[in-house]
Amino acid sequence: MDTLETLKRLLEHNRLDRILKLLRRARLEIQRLDSSPFNDGADPAKVLIFTPIEDCEQLRDLKDFQKERLTELLKEIHPESAGDLCITEIEFLLDANAPTLGQLTDAELAGELEVQREIMIDVATGGARIQAVNSAYRKRRRRISDALRARGIPDPNPYDDLWDWYNKWSSGDMPSYASRRVYISGLFSSLIDRLSSDEEARGAEVFEEPSGWTKVDNGLAEVRSRLQDAATPEQHQAVGLLCRETIISLAQAVFDPEVHPPIDDVDPSPTDAKRMLEAYFEKELAGGPNKEARKHARASLDLANKLQHDRTADFRKAALCAEATASVVNIVAIVSGQRDP
Repeated sequence: MDTLETLKRLLEHNRLDRILKLLRRARLEIQRLDSSPFNDGADPAKVLIFTPIEDCEQLRDLKDFQKERLTELLKEIHPESAGDLCITEIEFLLDANAPTLGQLTDAELAGELEVQREIMIDVATGGARIQAVNSAYRKRRRRISDALRARGIPDPNPYDDLWDWYNKWSSGDMPSYASRRVYISGLFSSLIDRLSSDEEARGAEVFEEPSGWTKVDNGLAEVRSRLQDAATPEQHQAVGLLCRETIISLAQAVFDPEVHPPIDDVDPSPTDAKRMLEAYFEKELAGGPNKEARKHARASLDLANKLQHDRTADFRKAALCAEATASVVNIVAIVSGQRDP
């Protein structure tokens, strides 16, 4: 493990979250200095930390005790290839080759939003002075707005400048530190959760290729597109309705009334996806060895059906519905042989 990764683990262990987040896009170099006969055999060195401009400014603005703690942690690290080092100082430098926010993944953008959230809380609760951090805030604010605009996502933060935020909290609406923390956390939490959930969902996909059922695949593609763009309860509820149509198309693709008798002796209508798929699972996953698979398939179907009709839809519920629908599609595709190599 290299020095930077070791440092990040130490920062995480010591709960120095702010510094950790500011180093998420950093690169680190160790610059050896001229040796001295008084250094007990350790090579003197200084650490150069290169970061994007917005992170670099925040690192330079760290309080003295934070810089001292960072130096102490670096002194604990001995890179495998460099031998013993005596860290004498840290220098924060601009990384001209660092990516812009528009090039970041959703998870990295979520990290930027978390930094912005922490700065707004910090200045409003007796922490950093606005004069010291406002320039970096405004630059990050513009770049976050550009990155969100590129994704078609509204920016939930209405404050272009920290002085605007100051005018809000000092007006009397938020007299306590706790009220300011709650307000700012509420501004960012849904969007950060959304970006993080999108990234996790993409990373968790086992089958990226289409199922082979055109209407079903088109339906899932539309569900993903609508979920990414949804911002209002009505738009999130529309995701559930699209999930319903996708599951109906799936049921119509595999259900055969001559092969799959209904489990309750009620013949399903052409749009009764629940009865059609339950009959399908009962037949195709029959027997004791398939009991757990049958239970999982029905649970996914039940979850998708329940969320489709939820009138208090938000991103999390819509995302769960989309995930459950994709799960049902993949289960049926596996059982039917559509996923066979």
